[in-house]
Amino acid sequence: MPAITLPPKENALFKRILRCYEHKQYRNGLKFCKQILSNPKFSEHGETLAMKGLTMNCLGKKEDAYDLVRRGLRNDLKSHVCWHVYGLLQRSDKKYDEAIKCYRNALKWDKDNLQILRDLSLLQVQMRDLEGYRETRYQLLQLRPAQRASWIGYAVAYHLLEDFEMAAKIVEEFRKTQQTSLDKVDFEYSELLLYQNQVLREACLYKEALEHLNSYEKQICDKMAVEEIRGELLLKLERADEASQVYRRLQERNPENWAYYHGLENALKPRNVEERQKLYEETWVKFPKGLVPRRLPLTFLTGEKFSECLDYYLRMNLSKGCPPLFTTLKSLYADTAKVAIIEELVVGYETCLKNCRMFSQHDEGKVEPPTTLLWVQYFLAQHFDFIGQQSRGLDYINTAIDSTPTLIELFLVKAKIYKHAGNIKEAARWMDEAQALDTADRFINSKCAKYMLKAGLVKEAEDMCSKFTREGTSAVENLNEMQCMWFQTECALAYKSMNKFGEALKKCHEIERHFVEITDDQFDFHTYCMRKMTLRSYVDLLKLEDVLRQHPFYYKAARSAIQIYLELHDRPLADDSKECQADAENVTDKELKKMRNKQRRAQKKAQLEEDKKNAEKEKQLKNQKKKKEDDDEEIGGPKEELIPDKLAKVESPLEEAVKFLIPLKTLVRHKIETHLLAFEIYFRKEKYLLMLQSVKRAVAIDPLDPWLHQCLVRFFKGVSESSVLAEPVRTVLKREISRLFGDSDPKSFNKKYLSRHSSSVPQRLAAAKMMVYLEPSSDTMACELATAMDDSLNGRSIQVCSEVLEALRGGQLGGEGHPKAAEAYRAACHALFPHTLAFMEADYQDNSSANGDLSAGEQDDMAHEILPKAVPVLNVTQEIT
Repeated sequence: MPAITLPPKENALFKRILRCYEHKQYRNGLKFCKQILSNPKFSEHGETLAMKGLTMNCLGKKEDAYDLVRRGLRNDLKSHVCWHVYGLLQRSDKKYDEAIKCYRNALKWDKDNLQILRDLSLLQVQMRDLEGYRETRYQLLQLRPAQRASWIGYAVAYHLLEDFEMAAKIVEEFRKTQQTSLDKVDFEYSELLLYQNQVLREACLYKEALEHLNSYEKQICDKMAVEEIRGELLLKLERADEASQVYRRLQERNPENWAYYHGLENALKPRNVEERQKLYEETWVKFPKGLVPRRLPLTFLTGEKFSECLDYYLRMNLSKGCPPLFTTLKSLYADTAKVAIIEELVVGYETCLKNCRMFSQHDEGKVEPPTTLLWVQYFLAQHFDFIGQQSRGLDYINTAIDSTPTLIELFLVKAKIYKHAGNIKEAARWMDEAQALDTADRFINSKCAKYMLKAGLVKEAEDMCSKFTREGTSAVENLNEMQCMWFQTECALAYKSMNKFGEALKKCHEIERHFVEITDDQFDFHTYCMRKMTLRSYVDLLKLEDVLRQHPFYYKAARSAIQIYLELHDRPLADDSKECQADAENVTDKELKKMRNKQRRAQKKAQLEEDKKNAEKEKQLKNQKKKKEDDDEEIGGPKEELIPDKLAKVESPLEEAVKFLIPLKTLVRHKIETHLLAFEIYFRKEKYLLMLQSVKRAVAIDPLDPWLHQCLVRFFKGVSESSVLAEPVRTVLKREISRLFGDSDPKSFNKKYLSRHSSSVPQRLAAAKMMVYLEPSSDTMACELATAMDDSLNGRSIQVCSEVLEALRGGQLGGEGHPKAAEAYRAACHALFPHTLAFMEADYQDNSSANGDLSAGEQDDMAHEILPKAVPVLNVTQEIT
C-alpha cells in the first residue's frame, strides 16, 4: 500500500500526538489519533496507527498496541516513524535485539535521524555491542559536533573498547573547546579532567597522567582524589621520595586509612622487619590515639615483638570498650603461634582484673574500670568460639551477661556461639532476647529475623521484619519490592530444608528477577551520566553490570535453585489428581462418599481463605495503583506471577537448572561448586563431553575435593558402561579418562584415593559412598570406614559429622541404612559436640515447645534437658542422587 501523506490540518494534529507522547499526556494523544483516523481518507494512515499503538502500550494495553503498530507498519513499510515506534515497543518488552533491528530498518529510510541514532546507541551499549556503539556515536558526532554528549559518547566508546590512547585524544580535543577560568569552581569540568586522567592511567601513560594532574590540579574539585592519584602515579614511576611525602600528607589527613600505610611502605621499601616496624613507630609518636598504625604491624611481627605490640593494642581497645576488637584481629588467627599469644595475654588480663582490677600485677597502680573486665570476657567468648571451643566461650559470655544483663552485644555473641555449635534453635532464641532489649534497632531486628529463618521459623521471621516494613502491605511483599535479597536467600534455604520446594524456588526466582531489574535499570544512566558528566562512575557501573551475577546473593540463589531442580528431577512431586483417582479405585462407595464430603469441606475452607487473601491483595493493589498514578508508563508490562505449585511441578527441571547455571559458568568459574553442579546436571542429561569439561575444570581448582571424587567415579563408571556413545566421542573420553585416572578401573581408583587420604574424614566418607555405589555388598566395610572416630583423623567438624550421619540414615552407605550404627555414631558425635542439635536424642524434640514461656536464663539452664528438634544441616557439597 502506498504511503498516505497528511494534509496540513491532519499533519498539525499528528505533531500534537508526538508532543502528547513526549509529555506523557496519553489520553489527549489518543483523542488526536481518533480525530485523524475517523476520517475515511486517513483511517489506514500507518504513522498515526503506529503512534496510537505506542500510546496504548503506555497505558498497559499491550496486545492492542502490537496489533495497531503492526497494522501501521504494513500500511507504510518505508516509514522511519513506523519502524522507530515498533522498535520502541520491542524495547519496552526488553527485546533489545529485535529493537536494534527495527532501528536499523528505520535508519534505512532516514539515515540522519538524531533521535533514532540516539536510541540505537543506548541499546547498543546496553547490549554491549561496542563496535556498533562506536559507529553510531561517530555518526552522531558528525551530525552534531557542537554537542558535548557527541564527543563524550564517542570517547567512552573507545574507552570501553580499551583503545585508551584514542579515548584520551578525543577527550583532549573536546577539553580544548571548553573555556573555564581558573578561579571558577566547575564540578562538571572537574569530573571531565579526572575522567581524562583515568583514561591516561589505564593506558599506562603514567608520566603523561602525572603531568596532566599537575597542570589542572587547581581546576579539580576533589582534592583528596588528586593526592591519592598523585601518590599512585609516583609509585608507578618509581619516584619513591616524592611518593612518601604524598602518603605522609595523606596520613595526616586521615591516620585511620590502611591504604596510606601500604602506600608509604611501597614507597620506602623497608629491607627487613626492623625497618618496617620503625616506620610504624614514627607514626605512633605522630598519632598516639591512632588504632590502624598499631594494628598493621601485628600482621608481620612475630615472637616477643608481636607480644609487646599486641599487649599495647589490646589494652588500648579493652580500656575504651571497643566491641569490634575481635573482628579486627580475626585475620591473625591463621597463625597458630599468634593465636596462642593472644589467648595467653587475654586470659592473663581476666585473671588480674578479677584479682586487682589491673591488666597486670606489674602495672604501677593504674586501676581499670569494671567495664574493662566485661570487654575482656566478651573478647574471650569470641576467641574460644572461633577456635572451636564453644563450651568455654559460653562460660565466658554467661559470666559477662550475669554481670551486665542489659548489654545487647553480649546476647549477640551468645547467639552466634550457639549457631556455630550447631544449635540454631537456641541461637534464634537468644537473638530474640537481644532484639527485645532494643526493638527500635533495625540491625538487631534483621539479625534476629535471619537467625529465625535459619531455624526454620519463617512466619516468626516475617513478623519480626514487619516492624520495619511499610504499613498496609505484607512484610514479604514489601521486602521483595525493596529487593531485600538476604531475607529471600535465607527464606529459600529455610523452605528447602523443609522440602517446600515450590516456595523455595519462588524466592530463588524473585532474586533472579532482581538482578534482571538491576541490569535493566542501567538503561536510565546511559544518558544521565553523559549529561551530568559523572563519567568515572558511569564506566565503573558498566564494568560492574558485566559481572553482576558474580554477587554472592545470586550465587546462593542459583545454587539452591539448581539443587532443588536436581531433586525434582530425581524425585518428581506426585500429581494430586492422579493420587486421588488411584485412592478412589481402592475404596468402597461409602468411604468414597465420606472422602468426597471431606474434600468438599476442605475446598470450601480453602476457598474462604483464598477469598480473604484476594480481598487483602485487591486492597494492596489499589494502594499501589494510587501510588503509581503519576507514572502511567509501564515498561515491560505486568510480570508473570510466581506460583509455588507450578514452579515445583515444572515439566523439565534440568532445563530450568541450566538457566541458573549458565551465568555461574561464565562469572563464577573460580568456584569448584559451579563445575560440580554442572556435572550433576549433565550426568542426568547423559551429556558425556560436557561432564568431561566440568570435571576437568573442577580438577584444575581442587583435585582432592571429596564431592569431585564422587563425580569422577560416577563419570568413569558411566562411560565404561554406556552403550550409546558415538565412536569419536568414546575415543576422546577414553583418552581423557586415562589422563585423569591412569589405567585403573573405578574400584582401584577409589581404593587409591582412600589409601592416599585415609586420615581425612571428608575423603573417607566420599570413598565409602563410592564403595557402596560401585559394589553394594561392601556396605558394612563402608559404614565402618565412614564412622571411625579415631583422634588421629583430621577434618572432623560438625558439618562433616552431620554429613556422615545423614549418609547413614539416608542409605548412601548401603541398603536401608544402618540404624544401630547411626545411633552409635550419633551418641559418639554428641559426646564430641554436646551443643549440636543434630546429634541429640529424638526424645528432646517433643519438649521443644515446653520452654517457650521460660525466661532467658531458665532456657539456658535447661539447654541440655529441653531442646527442640534438630534442623537438618544444609550441605551444599553433598552428592545429589
